[in-house]
Amino acid sequence: MKHLHRLFLAGHLAIIALFFAAAVSLVVLAASELWHGAIMAGTDAGLRGRFDNILESIGMLTIGLVALELAQTVFEEEVQRDVKVSGPTRVRRYLSRFLVVIVIALSIETLVATFELMHEDPRQLPYVIAIGGSAALLLVAWGVFVRLNRSAEELEPEAMQQAKSEDDKVE
Repeated sequence: MKHLHRLFLAGHLAIIALFFAAAVSLVVLAASELWHGAIMAGTDAGLRGRFDNILESIGMLTIGLVALELAQTVFEEEVQRDVKVSGPTRVRRYLSRFLVVIVIALSIETLVATFELMHEDPRQLPYVIAIGGSAALLLVAWGVFVRLNRSAEELEPEAMQQAKSEDDKVE
């Protein structure tokens, strides 16, 4: 059983490393896009071209942030704390960390896409609305989940104390 546990730990570490590498790559690409497209572009690029490059940079940074946050979440929950996601408190905390990142990323992506498509192709805006609506529905569903999960947590107060004590491992 110890070998299986080590295998899962190695898998988590590999996933964390890949998420981190993807995040760093996206940040480098975003910086390059910003530098070459918005700063180094001469007057021939025009204001609209520069604006599009900046928005593209923001989109890349958003996805990079999501990758970095997911790497951190997996690291803290699976490696540092080494907890099993089984109790209602642990499930709520784990899902909450994940969903916060996803809702924020979808919201930023909605904003970026709205600015891009307003000028380029307004017919595509319903797709942007669908992304923003999905983020809103996810936020509402998460709120309902937290509300319903709270009553389950009250049945197991020791699980909440245990989860809080595990936070000392992450410093």
